[in-house]
Amino acid sequence: MMDFITIPVVVGIVCIGIYGLFELFARRKERLAIIEKIGDKLDISAFEGKLRLPHYVRNFSFSALKGGCLMAGIGLGLLVGFLINSNSADYVENIDKWRFREIAGVVYGASVLLFGGIALIIAFVLELKIARKK
Repeated sequence: MMDFITIPVVVGIVCIGIYGLFELFARRKERLAIIEKIGDKLDISAFEGKLRLPHYVRNFSFSALKGGCLMAGIGLGLLVGFLINSNSADYVENIDKWRFREIAGVVYGASVLLFGGIALIIAFVLELKIARKK
């Protein structure tokens, strides 16, 4: 159907890939040259006492919690959308197939967005509870 666009897209991707490889090697050579220039002037006594492992503060990131809740909400939304569509398929006989597919798409989209949003709200509430415990 859109065969006319595949050749320019493939050629563009190949050209961008080749350009990226050349740029990567050029940057590597530049960095090595800068390191060699600095290496002669570098005095190790300036770093005495500063080269140690950093002291990490207990700073929790809740990205795993947000991601997990979002994925659970999306999965629950897909399941609810499937159940709604499978149960309503028997009752809807007067609607043609195109319209039923459109209704099914709306049901799936709405349930995924609804349950995904609810999951993110739950993750936010959990973050607040954990932050208040500290």
